[in-house]
Amino acid sequence: MKKSKLLALLPLLFIPTLSGCQSFSGPVIGICQLVSHPALDAATNGFVEAVKEGMGEKNVRFDIQDAAGEPGNCITIANSFVAKDVDLIMANATPALQAMANSTATIPILGTSITEYGVALSLTDFDGTVGGNISGTSDLAPLDGQVDMIKALFPDAQKIGLLYCSAEANSLYQINTVEQLLIDDGLTTKRIAFADSNELQAVLVANVGDLDVLYIPTDNTCANNTSIIDAICRPIRLPIIAGEEGIVIGCGVASLSIDYFSLGVKTGQMAIEILKEGKDIGTMQIAYDEHPVKRFNRGI
Repeated sequence: MKKSKLLALLPLLFIPTLSGCQSFSGPVIGICQLVSHPALDAATNGFVEAVKEGMGEKNVRFDIQDAAGEPGNCITIANSFVAKDVDLIMANATPALQAMANSTATIPILGTSITEYGVALSLTDFDGTVGGNISGTSDLAPLDGQVDMIKALFPDAQKIGLLYCSAEANSLYQINTVEQLLIDDGLTTKRIAFADSNELQAVLVANVGDLDVLYIPTDNTCANNTSIIDAICRPIRLPIIAGEEGIVIGCGVASLSIDYFSLGVKTGQMAIEILKEGKDIGTMQIAYDEHPVKRFNRGI
């Protein structure tokens, strides 16, 4: 399961693989990925590789669907998976998980790249286990560690911008937490919320002039539009600390980030436990990457 295969595999993965296979008797896994960007791509590839390794490549098939960044497409994909009666669903990113959860209470659903399951699924008593037909992995890196990076790299910074898409519930969760940590440390914050990618450029241009640092959480819309963010922030030399490595590569300076390929592998191992070993998904704790690492963009 070599990480170097990731980019080579991706063009082949996003092709439905069910046609002409009516005689296939092994499990079929439906995968819904919200949008294609490096972090989510890595999680999907890690998942597929782990399942192939654990189940045998010829013993499992994947129906991999990209929602092109549109939550509404996730609903359509979810309905198609239910109609096909797939054996397990992997939902990559929060809108994908929400759509799958609303579409079936019986097909096992594993989420990945989900920051906080209680927020994503509006659970009032989330204690680490979702229950029912849902479990998965979280991409939450230590938010206090990311705040520490801001202070260590930019000790003179006083005003921190917080950029996020207001349509992403898990982004708001991170922003709330990071903002309070910054305020507790005596720093000033400025929320920069935008509704969708069409608003991003105008909203960002209007709000970056008085900032010392910009913080971006693990926000899928930001991750899919790093070129826009970079084109605005680089000319004014505004440094960016991000919640994950992919955003750093696109427009940032540094991150305390989890490894999304490894997170996908962990999710795939959970799928093997369910499909091959018969484990009850309702009893499975949400899993985390326990070894986040500091990532730096040396090209900035």
